[in-house]
This record gives sequence, C-alpha cells and structure tokens, in this order.
Amino acid sequence: MIVVCPNCQSRYDVNDRDSGTNGNFIARCGKCQQTFTAYRPVRVEELAFLDIELAKKVWENNNIIAISNQKGGVAKTSTCLNLGLALTLLGKRVLMVDFDVQANLTQLLGYKEKYSFFDVINDENNNFEKLIIETKYKNLWLFPSTKNMVLLNKKYFGSSNFDFLLKDRIAKVRERYDYILIDTPPSLELCTLNALVSAKLVIIPSQCDYFSTYGINKILKLIELIKKKSNPNIDFRILVTMVNEQSPAESMICSKLKTLYSKVVFDTHIELDQRLSEAQIMNMPVLIYNQKSIAGQQYLRLAEELIGQYN
Repeated sequence: MIVVCPNCQSRYDVNDRDSGTNGNFIARCGKCQQTFTAYRPVRVEELAFLDIELAKKVWENNNIIAISNQKGGVAKTSTCLNLGLALTLLGKRVLMVDFDVQANLTQLLGYKEKYSFFDVINDENNNFEKLIIETKYKNLWLFPSTKNMVLLNKKYFGSSNFDFLLKDRIAKVRERYDYILIDTPPSLELCTLNALVSAKLVIIPSQCDYFSTYGINKILKLIELIKKKSNPNIDFRILVTMVNEQSPAESMICSKLKTLYSKVVFDTHIELDQRLSEAQIMNMPVLIYNQKSIAGQQYLRLAEELIGQYN
C-alpha cells in the first residue's frame, strides 16, 4: 500500500504485513523525519450478482417505493407499516422490506430479529424469497432486518455495482406484489442508495419543523444524483407527517412546504395522533388498533391517492 507523509508529501510503498494487524500504525518519514499516523486502506469484498444486466435495466413497470429522509424521527417506519396495511385493505398485495439496521419495522410487526438481507448475501442458495414472512394480515408480507445489516456497509460499500445489490435480489419476486415498500435508515449509506436505485417512487416524510424540511433538500440532491447515474425514472413525493393542527408555527411551515413543493406534496397529510403511539406499543398498524383513528383514516386516504397516481 502507498503511505504519504503529510508534512513533505513523500510517498512510500509499504508492505501490508510490515504495518501490523491494526487498522492504523505509526510511521516516520525517511526524508523529513516527521512522525505521523498512517491508515491501512479498507478492502471491500466483491459481490456476486444473480443477473447484473437485469438489475441495471430500467423497469417500465416498476412497483417499488422507497420511504426515505436523511433526518430521523419523521415517521418513515410508521408510514411504511401503515401505508402498507392501508394498501392491502384496498385489495393490493404488498411486500415491505425492512432495510434499516434498527429493524424497527420488523419489531413493530412483533417479530424478533432472526435474519436480514445480510444473510441473503452471505448465503450461497440466495434465500431472499424463502426469508419473506407472510404476516398475520391478509396480503401483507415482510422481509425482516437485524442489527447485522450494519455489516453490509462495512464489507461492501464501494465494491463494484454495490448500489444494485437489492434490485438484483428483488428482481425475481417483485411481480408477485402490487407494491414493494422499502423502509430506509436516516443516513446516506449502502442501504439508502440501494433503495433509491431500486425505486420508481421515493416518499419523503417530513414533520413541520425547520430541521425536517432541511432534510428534504438533502434527500432531493441525492435523488437528483441517482437520477443522472443509475435510475433515470425515479420520482418523489413529499408527505407531511405528525402535524399538530393546534400549532400556528406548524401550520405556517406546512403551508410553506405546500408552496415550495406545490406539485410534489401529497394532498393527504398525517396528523399527530396518540393512537399511532398506542398502536406501536401493541405491535400493530393503527388501522387494526383503531379503525376510526384520525391517522389511520389519513393513511387510508394516502393509499387511495397513491393508487390514483401510481397504479
């Protein structure tokens, strides 16, 4: 590996075996005698694909929706679960993919962490289809997650075609469902990139506060990059969530959002509803916990709006 002195920029070709076993080591420049810390480069592992050419194709009948925002706490997971359930009540077959290391979607449905997409990648038999769970709710399936998802980023980020990994594995099962919803982590890394490369639509949940709206700008810049590089048909819609109708400040921000993004904000918004929190405690969608709940009815209207635009 090549080591560069930060003081005089002298370059040295150092054998990995001479630098110890840790990720970094202390080096001394032979020219200027500067002592500095050198870092061993991270060596990513190469990935095996089922059909990379199929994964790279633009799917005209793409039915994949990613739910994403770079800010946490904006109801991404709640939206994935409750929108998914609402779509099934309208007669749709829905697969939800928990692509977040926190595995909150898996836990909300009452499942313990057993396996994840990481296990698929490290399984010679490619058990993506076999690991899909048929939930107790009609027409609703789940591909679960565990904390070992963090290893995906550490082992494969930067390897050849790493951002097509999910699309490659999901290709052979996607036509069995009307919609596939992907819950993503609140960060820019392998899982988020894979979800955006796979998706036809990105739903961006946003609370009515300054930092949440700032997160919209970050995800929009990422979507624009993805559109230019690997997914030209990707589209997005903004969903205003957790709205306190009694707050003048939130009402003002909500109006500003609808003005700034007038053509891409869903007509439906999701109000702050205690029934959502109660449903989470009970590990169930809010429409199952309380069919007449405000948020539940709004997620049902959101599903109808989504079907009308992306059927």
